[in-house]
Amino acid sequence: MAKHGKKLVAASKKITGSKQYTLTEASALLKEVSYTKFDATIEVAMNLGVDPRHADQNVRGAVVLPHGLGKKTRVVVFAKGEKIREAEEAGADFVGGDDIAQKIQGGWLDFETVIATPDMMGVVGKLGKVLGSRGLMPNPKTGTVTPNIKQAIREAKAGRVEFRVNKAGIIQAPAGRVSFEANKIEENVRTVIDAVLRAKPPAAKGTYMKSVYICSTMSPSIRIDVSSFK
Repeated sequence: MAKHGKKLVAASKKITGSKQYTLTEASALLKEVSYTKFDATIEVAMNLGVDPRHADQNVRGAVVLPHGLGKKTRVVVFAKGEKIREAEEAGADFVGGDDIAQKIQGGWLDFETVIATPDMMGVVGKLGKVLGSRGLMPNPKTGTVTPNIKQAIREAKAGRVEFRVNKAGIIQAPAGRVSFEANKIEENVRTVIDAVLRAKPPAAKGTYMKSVYICSTMSPSIRIDVSSFK
């Protein structure tokens, strides 16, 4: 049986196991129970009452966090013609077509977001296995396949978060850093939760959002009172 470290045990004691905290309480408490020496990433996890095996119960979307993610986002853009200049002016880190596709196929993955114009999906589609398995495949539903390259790049740089329910009916998404002030953590997490609530599929029956937890890297998780979001 695995033993937990002293720091994790001490942090866990600060959380009342059966209690469901308000988001305001949880955001402040999260800063207390995070014990890493580095600036840990905050994550929100939601258990949804959907069956992802059915296409009409899939939950997917994207949202821009009001206070960003607290880290630099490197953006790859697949474009051609005039759109290349637009992407470069908007701050894209890498812009191209077949040349970038070949680099990715060769194992290059030093980026966090991929954006493409619709006319480049023939090139990007060949990277489905590589990008798809890492959640990086551009998709019109999340705004990463678009002719409006400038807006997509600005949102990605500002702290755009994509979310998608997994096979177990759970969504996990980053929501900032522990170094953020508690009120900024709260606003970021609330923004993610509200976006998932808005993405509720019409086919979903019964309780949609069953439970919500927030945690930081290596910290114990804190359960949020879901009723406050209904």
